[in-house]
Amino acid sequence: MLKMENVSKIYRHRGQSVTALNGANAEIRDGDFVSIVGPSGSGKSTLLLMLGGMLSPSSGRVLLDGQSIYDLDANARAQLRKQKIGFVFQTFNLVPYLTALENVQVPLFLSKIDEKEQQTRAAALLERVGLGDRIHHKPSELSIGQQQRVALARMLANDPAVILADEPTGNLDPETSQQVIDFLENVNAEGRTIVMVTHDPRAAERAKRILRLDRGAIVSEKVGKNSRHVAA
Repeated sequence: MLKMENVSKIYRHRGQSVTALNGANAEIRDGDFVSIVGPSGSGKSTLLLMLGGMLSPSSGRVLLDGQSIYDLDANARAQLRKQKIGFVFQTFNLVPYLTALENVQVPLFLSKIDEKEQQTRAAALLERVGLGDRIHHKPSELSIGQQQRVALARMLANDPAVILADEPTGNLDPETSQQVIDFLENVNAEGRTIVMVTHDPRAAERAKRILRLDRGAIVSEKVGKNSRHVAA
């Protein structure tokens, strides 16, 4: 379970205090699929980074499976991310000089997996996302949609229990966006927990729950179209 307890985040910008999150509380159960929506500047990306152990709160606690993430030192947090969390971003964050196969291998390499196993697992994941015939192509040789599919394959490389997605359909055409959400639904059906920030109301509705942020606080919650599948 992911949990936020009265979490606030205050930045300093040009001598002024800017509140990105203001006493946010949330519980995300194992196997849940949650969309985070809200206007620009409402704190969506800040919330996602905090859930991923990448941005410490000014106050409050963030817990993953009962462990207070920010009570861990930086190395322990990095290990937690590597073991339990997969990330996918709007900008893909692919390494431009690496092939699709090599990009998917990166988290496996960092986990010190044997090189042959790295290649086998990466190739299988690329096959799963429909890129089995593009494994030796670099990002510049792939379409935008194909690049996002490489990012999705890399996200699954370490078999994460939790997936954090920041605008995963933001740069995609409607058909490719549909494919990405279909893929997220499929991996959620495998038991993975998904938290997705999105500005696309159609994508948001595909989740089990939709949380709306405004001015740094979660102001409402409603069920999505897949709410009947929410884990107990």
